[in-house]
Amino acid sequence: MRKLLLIAMLAGLGLTTTAEARDYPVCLRVYQSYHDWYDECSYDTMAQCRMSASGRSADCMTNPWYTAPQQHPTKKKRKHRRQN
Repeated sequence: MRKLLLIAMLAGLGLTTTAEARDYPVCLRVYQSYHDWYDECSYDTMAQCRMSASGRSADCMTNPWYTAPQQHPTKKKRKHRRQN
């Protein structure tokens, strides 16, 4: 029973990081070594990301997992003519 609970908790943690990465359109890629880096996808604009990247071994990029909020089309109001 404990193993099942632990597996469920770990699976839940894996899902939340993917969902959080989709919430912001800009990512900061921080390089730790030649073959090792990590992404911080928590910026709304490139300017915010560049400020955070300043003086670090890092780059800013658009978030490939980001999905913009969908806007529903507005209904056009019809003008009704009065019949005499």
